[in-house]
Amino acid sequence: MFQITFSNPVSVHFIGIGGISMSALAELLHRQGFRVSGSDLKSSPLTEHLKSLGITVFYSQQASNITPDCSVVVYTAAVHSDNPEMVRAAALGLPILERKDLLGQIMKQYRHVAGIAGSHGKTTTTSMLSLMLLEGALDPTILVGGVLDGIGGNLRMGSSDYLVAEACEYCNSFLSFYPTDAIILNIEAEHLDFFRDLEDIRRSFRKYAEILPASGTLVINGTIEHLSEITDRLPANVITYGLCEDVSGCTAYDYAATNCSFDSNGFGSYDLYKGGTLLGRIALHVIGMHNISNSLAAAALAFTYGVSFEAVSAALQKYTGTHRRFEYKGQANGIRVYDDYAHHPSEISATLNAARACVSGSEKLCCVFQPHTFSRTKAFLHDFVTSLTLADTIVLADIYSASRETDPGDISSADIAALLKEKGKDVYYFHTFQEIENFLLTHCNKGDLLITMGAGDIVSVAESLISA
Repeated sequence: MFQITFSNPVSVHFIGIGGISMSALAELLHRQGFRVSGSDLKSSPLTEHLKSLGITVFYSQQASNITPDCSVVVYTAAVHSDNPEMVRAAALGLPILERKDLLGQIMKQYRHVAGIAGSHGKTTTTSMLSLMLLEGALDPTILVGGVLDGIGGNLRMGSSDYLVAEACEYCNSFLSFYPTDAIILNIEAEHLDFFRDLEDIRRSFRKYAEILPASGTLVINGTIEHLSEITDRLPANVITYGLCEDVSGCTAYDYAATNCSFDSNGFGSYDLYKGGTLLGRIALHVIGMHNISNSLAAAALAFTYGVSFEAVSAALQKYTGTHRRFEYKGQANGIRVYDDYAHHPSEISATLNAARACVSGSEKLCCVFQPHTFSRTKAFLHDFVTSLTLADTIVLADIYSASRETDPGDISSADIAALLKEKGKDVYYFHTFQEIENFLLTHCNKGDLLITMGAGDIVSVAESLISA
């Protein structure tokens, strides 16, 4: 396999350079002195940013984009072998690296590598930990799977030996990584278009934990079922964290949050304990119990790097969220419009429960949900229904799959709508975004909270509403 090293910058071409992860990797190599080019199907703020740095970006994917002087071609799992650029690279005999392998090789260039894993919450926790290390003056390089205002994008170049990056389990990508320290937030049934079942997923997380060296640290959610199957006999140090109803339960974990409360904005606060010792009270500027848990995981790892409680607390005061994570978009006719990336039943429940705290009196909580992939919708059909019942009004869009899957013909958003109607919910299903927008403008009232939700392009509905 071709090896990337910072000491030997070469020419790298990215197929799909506009992706949130690919664009960050491309910029990182560019700033390390590599000659970088790439292609994507359309322009975006990310590709335009890359062009502003002097990176060549093609807005079509064709053989001529690959030249013989290219040293290596990088692609994502979404790029198929018949892609014209892949065919050209193979014909020229060029080395070809998948994105996960490139990220793994980049990790080898740093002494301290924090890999944030889990079925949900990776981007938020990565962002929180990043700000903690910045507040602690550790000057990390940061690769985040979203746009974080605190670093001005999805990449921050540091000058130290610290790297913070997300570690996604899909297609076992994280098994190609080389973290020295890790966080595992949760382990749930997800990505069942790749994994066979929950046990298959658990085995992968165990393998990920086994990557850590004896000098490393694993921070893991202590409430994960059968935790010992993941942590027993690991060479690395294991630190647990968890939420407790009262102080008496805090000693069950190495780090614990208790006395949790929420203000009128839905922002959480809690007492942070190490063992049975109170370190102090933490105040967040993001909503939901899930973010209390995420912040606790980030704090636990930050402490192992020597970051003080005061720096951790200050960082969390500054963290106001990542784009597409309960992101406030604006107002439309007095309707409060938010957007969220949630696309798994657990994520939907967490976000809607948190949003409920921001609704009072006669105000309604309206959720516009776009299911993501046919396989996930079919596997979690009844779980989606249960999660969505937390909203007062539910509007469904067609299933988003892009090129990842073909329509099997046996599942659609109509199935979710039918089951929600059986539960007596106020639910609607439309095939086009324009129909959805028209409906929302006539059925939502001033003061209502509207949230568009999903991992596809449903955010465009929120953006269209506030710009109308």
